[in-house]
Amino acid sequence: MFDFANSGYTTVIITAIFNAYFVAVIANNEDWGTFAWTASLAVSYMLIILTAPALGAYADAYAVKKPLLLATTAGCIVFTALLYYAGPGDLWLAIILIILTNFFFGSGENLIAAFLPELAKDQSIGKVSGWGWGLGYLGGLFTLGCCLVYVTWAQTQGHETSQYVPVTMIITAAIFAVASLPTFLYLKERAQPQPHRHGRRIVYESFSRLRDTLKHVRHYQDLMRFLVCLVFYQAGIQTVIALAAIYAQQAMGFDTQETLLLILLVNITAALGAFAFGHIQDKLGHLLTIALTLVGWIIMILMAWAAEDRAMFWAAANLAGLCLGASQSAGRALVGLFSPVTRRAEFFGLWGLAVKLSSILGPLTYGWVSWISQGDHRLAMLITGSYFIIGLLILARINVVRGQLAAQHDPATTKL
Repeated sequence: MFDFANSGYTTVIITAIFNAYFVAVIANNEDWGTFAWTASLAVSYMLIILTAPALGAYADAYAVKKPLLLATTAGCIVFTALLYYAGPGDLWLAIILIILTNFFFGSGENLIAAFLPELAKDQSIGKVSGWGWGLGYLGGLFTLGCCLVYVTWAQTQGHETSQYVPVTMIITAAIFAVASLPTFLYLKERAQPQPHRHGRRIVYESFSRLRDTLKHVRHYQDLMRFLVCLVFYQAGIQTVIALAAIYAQQAMGFDTQETLLLILLVNITAALGAFAFGHIQDKLGHLLTIALTLVGWIIMILMAWAAEDRAMFWAAANLAGLCLGASQSAGRALVGLFSPVTRRAEFFGLWGLAVKLSSILGPLTYGWVSWISQGDHRLAMLITGSYFIIGLLILARINVVRGQLAAQHDPATTKL
C-alpha cells in the first residue's frame, strides 16, 4: 500500500507534469531549462547519498524504520503541496522545493524497501516485490488519472497552464497522505534492536556500523558488483523516468493532455510488467529477468531515438513500461536475497545509494548533452541509452547462489 501511495509523487512530479512545467513555464523554455531540472534532482540525490547509509544503519541499530518512514513521508507531502506556489519565473523557489521534496521521497523509498525481507520468504521475495511495484503503478495511475480529470476540466474552462498545474501538486500531496495511512496503521516493525556501542553518538555509531560492513566488502562481492551494475542500468531508467514528459513535448510535440495520456498508458503496461515478472522471476531467476529487461530497454531507446511518427513513439513508451516494472521489481528482490538479516535496512540504504547515484549520472548526462547540443533531445536520449549496455556487461559477472550464501554467513555481525 505504501508503494501505491508514494508512486503518485514520482508519476506526477518527476515523470509527467511538474518536470515539463518546470522546463516550459518556470524556466521559460530556455536551453538550460532541462539541465536546471536535472541538476536540481542531482542535488537532492546527492543529499540522499550522503545520509542514506547512516539512516539505514541507525534504523537497523534501533529498529525504528517505521517512525523514520513516517517522518520522511510527512516531509515529502508538505513540500509537494508547497510546489503549488512555484509559478512562472519562480526558479529558485521551485529548485529548493524540488530538492527538499525529492530528498524526503528518496529517503522514505529506502526505508520501505527494507521491510520487504521481513514480509516475504526467500523463495517468494520476487513475487511480493512484484506485487508492490504493480500496486505502485496502479497508485501512479490513480493519482495521474485524478490530475488528468482536473486538467481536462480546467482546459475546458480556459485556464492557463500556470493556473491548473499548481493544483495538481495539491491533489498529489493529498492522495499520498490518505493512501499511506494503512501502512502506518497496520505495518509492524518486526526487526529487533541491535547491540549498541555504549556511550557513542548516534551518527558516529551509524557510520561505525557502515564501516564494519565496508571492511567485509569482499565477502559481499556479488552484492557490491550488482550495486555497480545497478548504478549504470538505473542511470538509463532514471533518465527515462525524469525526462519522459520533457522528451515527449520537446522532441515529439506532445501537449500536456497528450503527455498525461501517454504516461497513463505507460503506467498500465508497467503494472502489468511488474505483476507478470513478479510471478515468474522466482522461477526464471532474478538475474535472467534483469538481463531480458535490459535488452528490452536497449531496443526501446533505439525506437524512441528513431521515431518520426507518434505511433512508433507510443510503442517505444509502452515497451519502456513493461521493462520498467520488471527491472525495478527484480532489482529490489535481488538486493533482498543478498542482504544479511541484521543489516537489511543498511544494505537497502546502499541499494538506495546506488539508485540515487544513477539518478544523478543519467539525467545529468541527458541534460548536459541537450544543453550543449542546443536542444537535441534525440541525441541526449541515444547517449544515455549506452548505460543499459554497460549494466548488461557487468550483470554477466554476478553469481546469485554465491551472493545468497554470503548473506547467510555474515562475518560483519560482530559483537559491538
